[in-house]
Amino acid sequence: MKYVLVTGGVVSGLGKGVTASSIGLLLKACGLRVTSIKIDPYLNTDAGTMSPFEHGEVFVLDDGGEVDLDLGNYERFLDITLTRDNNITTGKIFQHVIDKERKGDYLGKTVQVVPHVTDAIQEWIERVAMIPVDGKEGPADVCVIELGGTIGDIEFMPFTEALGQFSYRVGAGNFCLVHVSLVPVLNVVGEQKTKPTQHSVRLLRGLGLTPNILACRSTKALDDNVREKLSQFCHIPAVNIFTLYDVPNIWHVPLLLRDQKAHEAILKGLGLHEIASEPNLTEWIERTKVCDMLHDPVKIAMVGKYTGLSDSYLSVLKALLHASVACCRKLVVEWVAAGDLEDARATEAPDVYEAAWKCLKGAHGILVPGGFGDRGVQGKILAAKYARENKVPFFGICLGMQIAVIEYARSVLGLKDANSTEFDPETPDPCVIFMPEGSKTHMGGTMRLGSRRTYFKVTDCKSAKLYGNVSFVDERHRHRYEVNPDMISELEAAGLSFVGRNKSGQRMEIVELQTHPYFVGVQFHPEFKSRPGKPSALFLGLIAAACGQLDALLEKGDERSKVLINGISNEKPMLRAYQNGCVVKASNGSLNGVYSNGNGVHH
Repeated sequence: MKYVLVTGGVVSGLGKGVTASSIGLLLKACGLRVTSIKIDPYLNTDAGTMSPFEHGEVFVLDDGGEVDLDLGNYERFLDITLTRDNNITTGKIFQHVIDKERKGDYLGKTVQVVPHVTDAIQEWIERVAMIPVDGKEGPADVCVIELGGTIGDIEFMPFTEALGQFSYRVGAGNFCLVHVSLVPVLNVVGEQKTKPTQHSVRLLRGLGLTPNILACRSTKALDDNVREKLSQFCHIPAVNIFTLYDVPNIWHVPLLLRDQKAHEAILKGLGLHEIASEPNLTEWIERTKVCDMLHDPVKIAMVGKYTGLSDSYLSVLKALLHASVACCRKLVVEWVAAGDLEDARATEAPDVYEAAWKCLKGAHGILVPGGFGDRGVQGKILAAKYARENKVPFFGICLGMQIAVIEYARSVLGLKDANSTEFDPETPDPCVIFMPEGSKTHMGGTMRLGSRRTYFKVTDCKSAKLYGNVSFVDERHRHRYEVNPDMISELEAAGLSFVGRNKSGQRMEIVELQTHPYFVGVQFHPEFKSRPGKPSALFLGLIAAACGQLDALLEKGDERSKVLINGISNEKPMLRAYQNGCVVKASNGSLNGVYSNGNGVHH
């Protein structure tokens, strides 16, 4: 097994996760099998109880692991399925060591950070690196490890010590360290400053880790003299120093690394240069070009309570992007704070209230993502009501589905006090109830988590067609409350159709309003399985409906269209075809989105 360790210095938020994902993608493009591990040095055993304001979204894996959002980047870039053990935390390691101590596995020894905790870290890495994550048998060729946080943080110490020992144990030819650091440009002088990176590398060396490669984050490409200076003072060959400068979207990062021959440096350091091929990134390049050249906007109003921090909805944003690129539209997300739509806001801040409603009404589609707690719920209900009554494409995820059901019960069934027991435990009409197997005393890991199967009760519906007319789908869940099965018959009699359910038929998974152009709610989180080039079916449905392509998409089913460029046959497309549309290159070199409405092709 070969290991690539990615660390970060100077400041947090440099993009280590994207860098690690891009390195993995580049190695995969060279014909190697790749797996990933994320190390988070916090004491939580997982990310499940952490606020999105604190740590961004909680990413959910197939096995129910609630993990750091960077694992979402790994899955999307590498198209792999990770496990909860691919996310290592200090809490997990300490819990593992203490459990062993309680069982007497240390035979009376004094349990210490060195060697017991550091050994546990190394053993965990070696064990998890051997787990196949790409659907094939046997271990991967390379494991990319990201060490979260910033070098020098006090909680880092057990991991830096363990990884220093680990690099020596596996040998230089099996271990490559990529250090991501900041090279700031001071506005006063306009010069790239190397001193922060010099200090970061010096600190890293003092902790027993020697970087092989330097990935420098900056607003522009490194000047040659800056590269030489870094090489001299950091003791790293200039050919192993790369720039990760600001780009329009993160899909460019693997291409930046490839253009600077980063893969050659890594492959040479790991002794893989003779067996690896040149990176084949044709599809990735095509997709990136399409994304950059789109100009016709599709506006989606995101109605939530964490709108001030986009990382809170990172996977949702990525799923929307994947779908919008497939529909040849430039994604424009209109952030709407749910609380700003409520009547109370009209009195407190009328300008904010009017701006929120103007934003909502100007959108081509409305999305209400998942969430917890009662703040902003009334605003989300109003957004669902507006979408339903005005035939605006609507997609509700988890809580978004539940509030759509509550709104329907209130407005159509006339149950004015209908609610979720999460928000009103004494409601006389509980549309949404606490799941019987849930825990009300412990928060961590007690929800309905991970991949669950949904069966289509109604096959002639938009959701089933978007999934390719399959009889069931497997999607990831994260919820404590569910739609009350005792109210289903009444709701369906009034026109709300629960087209997808679990095997027993008692858990509602997908709801549709058949008379609406696109009004869909799901209990699961389809955003977690969306991939570049493989958009989530229901996100694709939302975007297609928002830009008038849904009928053509449903007619095509699961067929893949091909791309015609300047009359070139389908055998040699320059751009990857997508499910519901294509891209045509005009004689002037520009790209225009085209789609079929059933009667012809429209530019």
